[in-house]
Amino acid sequence: MTIAEKLKDLPTASGIYIHKNDAGKIIYVGKAKNLRSRVRQYFQSSRNMDPKTQRLVRFIADFEFIVVDNEVEALVLESNLIKKHKPRFNVLLKDDKSYPHLKLTNEPFPKVVVTRRIVRDGSSYYGPFLPATLARKTLNLVNRAFQLRTCEIEITGKLPRPCLEYHLKRCLGPCVKGLCSQEEYKEAAADVKILLEGKNKELAKTLEARMWQYAEESKYELAAKYRDLHHTVLALSETQKMATTADRDVDIIGFYREKQRLALQLFTMREGRIVGRREFFWEDLPEDDSFNSFEFLREVLIQYYSTDYVPLEIHVPQDFDDRAILEQLLSERRGRKVKILDPKRGKNRHLVTLVETNAKIAFEQRFRVLKPDSQKVLEELQEVLELSYFPERIESFDISNISGSENVAGIVAFENGKPARANYRRFIIKSVEGANDFASMHEVVFRRYRRMTEEQTPLPQLVFIDGGKGQLSAAAAAMQALDLEQIMLVGLVKPPKQHNQISHLLIYGREDQPIPFDRNSLAFRLILQIREETHKTAIEFHRKRREKRDFSSELSEIPGVGDKRKMKLLREFGSIERIAKAEAFELKPFVGAKTAIEIYRHFENQRNISGSENSGL
Repeated sequence: MTIAEKLKDLPTASGIYIHKNDAGKIIYVGKAKNLRSRVRQYFQSSRNMDPKTQRLVRFIADFEFIVVDNEVEALVLESNLIKKHKPRFNVLLKDDKSYPHLKLTNEPFPKVVVTRRIVRDGSSYYGPFLPATLARKTLNLVNRAFQLRTCEIEITGKLPRPCLEYHLKRCLGPCVKGLCSQEEYKEAAADVKILLEGKNKELAKTLEARMWQYAEESKYELAAKYRDLHHTVLALSETQKMATTADRDVDIIGFYREKQRLALQLFTMREGRIVGRREFFWEDLPEDDSFNSFEFLREVLIQYYSTDYVPLEIHVPQDFDDRAILEQLLSERRGRKVKILDPKRGKNRHLVTLVETNAKIAFEQRFRVLKPDSQKVLEELQEVLELSYFPERIESFDISNISGSENVAGIVAFENGKPARANYRRFIIKSVEGANDFASMHEVVFRRYRRMTEEQTPLPQLVFIDGGKGQLSAAAAAMQALDLEQIMLVGLVKPPKQHNQISHLLIYGREDQPIPFDRNSLAFRLILQIREETHKTAIEFHRKRREKRDFSSELSEIPGVGDKRKMKLLREFGSIERIAKAEAFELKPFVGAKTAIEIYRHFENQRNISGSENSGL
């Protein structure tokens, strides 16, 4: 059926329409109160169309539509399809993260992590946490007070000794037999579950009862432990009460745009106080007058509040189409009346202006200054990887060789998001013949951390491996041999034949849940910086090794230069460039007068030949 025939059969009901290109790919999803009237507009005269719509029309090869009962249903369906298909001509929420939740994993020995993704994996999720910092504070309390594990390893109780977390009293040590039984660990996990469910008073009573029980049994150390836990839970109860009161919860939105780039800020206000902030950035918006701020604002709100906590009031810088319909939809989700306001004066207008000012500052920092706060970037990285701890120290490995020759590795270290160049290392692979990146990775990871363990050097909390499942498994085997399984390993996977890019991340032990690489994310930009620094370190070392090898071969062609004299020259001059430029009298003390003249003449002839070629003779 042709487009003209389809247009004749369009109903007048509410619904959504889907435009496709000649390859059948969805390029735009829209909502209409009257499908016939709205869709036909795209195929009438383009004189009254904005530039963006004119470009869209040029790509439309087919369309589909879905009829719904009302505009609210259309709004929901439009939002779901945009999030699923990410059409080229729709406004997309680039940093589509919900408020942070705490996740109690579904494992025999559970742990708690911060996450913004809620999936059906059998785990328990608690939140949202407002402000977002409350999630991390609660996580730190759980780790410190209840001592659930933070590692990624499989708990079998067969490890010979516990890690540093146990000695710091931040883990019960279930990985080592005799330190903590599964029953003891389950009791701690059950306490955490009660705490996260908000049953603080119930938990406080239980902890107090245990305190008196152990005191009567003269187990004073355990009694003191539960006394401290009791005080901690009561203190947290007051903090949660202040942070989550919903009688006056408001989200305030403002944005700043220049050409194709836009920064949007969303401030969270609770009980009259600003308690949280979210940032979003776009880099590929229409540059010309086709940018429609009303449409942009509407689509952002639809996408954001489709998955996130809905406040009672949302303050925006301007009114937009479908505001009343969106209010109705959000009210249904919240279970109470939700208002979307565009204040014109007074305190509320002042707050919107304040958020717009912050959006402009964020724009400057993102697109001009490009110096984001390291703490913020690492917190985002912690959430992306669902780490139970802050990744203060990070190390990264890369292997470099050509067909197995001059096989070397580069290692870089970052501390608090900054390069720690004093801890960079370069390794010559010793035990591997030929091009075997897996075995090479195993060797260098083992050598690196065996030495750090022996020297009692602080270990990293996170290790990146340049490669996919093979390299990741090889690195994991080395860590297991050293009893360092608690350190998270993440593979940086490259797409085929695109060695300078990263397609996704693989976490060892969670290879079935690859994390797509998002170049717009600050955390992923840090990962890219670390990877490029590692690659550069490995490549530069490989080139130096290759140059020395080529230099050694070239010297072997000169009469009178054997292995001993080659090594002597290398030690004294350091590079082929310096030896090639040296005079005979400078070479004489190390190789003798006759050989010094031979070396000098050899490189002099090379210069003469090169000069002749460059002059065209």
